[in-house]
Amino acid sequence: MTVPVWAWLAVIGGLLVVLAIDLWIVDRGEAREFSMRQAGYWVTFYVALAAVFGAILWVTFGPGKAGEFFAGYITEYSLSVDNLFIFFIIMSRFAVPRAYQHKVLLVGILLALVMRGIFIALGAAALERFSWLFYVFGAFLVYTAVNLVRQHLKGEEDEFNENVVLRWVRRAFPTTEGYVGSKVTVKIDGKRMVTPMLIVMVAIGSTDLLFALDSIPAIFGLTQDAFIVFTANAFALMGLRQLYFLLGGLLQRLVYISYGLAFILGFIGVKLILEALHASHVSWAPEIPIWVSLSVIGATMVVTTVASLVKARIDARQGEEPHPEQV
Repeated sequence: MTVPVWAWLAVIGGLLVVLAIDLWIVDRGEAREFSMRQAGYWVTFYVALAAVFGAILWVTFGPGKAGEFFAGYITEYSLSVDNLFIFFIIMSRFAVPRAYQHKVLLVGILLALVMRGIFIALGAAALERFSWLFYVFGAFLVYTAVNLVRQHLKGEEDEFNENVVLRWVRRAFPTTEGYVGSKVTVKIDGKRMVTPMLIVMVAIGSTDLLFALDSIPAIFGLTQDAFIVFTANAFALMGLRQLYFLLGGLLQRLVYISYGLAFILGFIGVKLILEALHASHVSWAPEIPIWVSLSVIGATMVVTTVASLVKARIDARQGEEPHPEQV
């Protein structure tokens, strides 16, 4: 679909205004912990905002484009839940005070949003010029799905390895030993130094950029419209930090989420390859409609989430039962 420049500017401007209001309301005054109730309100607000935007697309461009947005949004939001596991590990590893965690997430997510915007622009231009990239994206998603299952079985998903960007920041800038409130830089003995707060923000932002290597090809498998790809990513990222606090300990109970995400990535990868073959006039290759994709993605997340919670409840009950020798 053709989106005028003013619509792009209006959407980006609106998102920035909402984030500015979010930052002003949450971070004004003294640093304080993010409560579950507060997180719940914000998550509901951002999900409702995405639903309203999808409804506007429905009215303006029809149900097809709205369906692409909702499928992309749910996919990106689902993949973001998996990202939260790593964010939790990063926060624990750097011992970030809970009162400052929401600020770390906000800045890190803003950095990720800018970098993803660049990725999306490059990806859209490349796909328009080189159609064979659809096969590459599809194969990459299938490979990622298989690798995700392997990592889950080996327990590697609970590890965090510092990337090149983070290692460079550590070497390039002198860092204080501890946190200095929520400051990212301080001057000590006339020398400017960065605090661990900046290191954590870089870790969150750069790690999310690596996750984009999976999520961007995934959403391009659902729609090639750059406007929908960007807005679906933006709305999914905007409510991510509130979701982090809302889920809290629930993250450790979603034991089957990786299998669900692997299935979704594999499904989109196969869909991308089939649709590329269909566009090349291969007779046996079907074109999968967006409502099928939306149904598969939604059903997969519901099943894996419910199955995870049921298993967590069963494990809790078994843990409470007295051992036969204790009876």
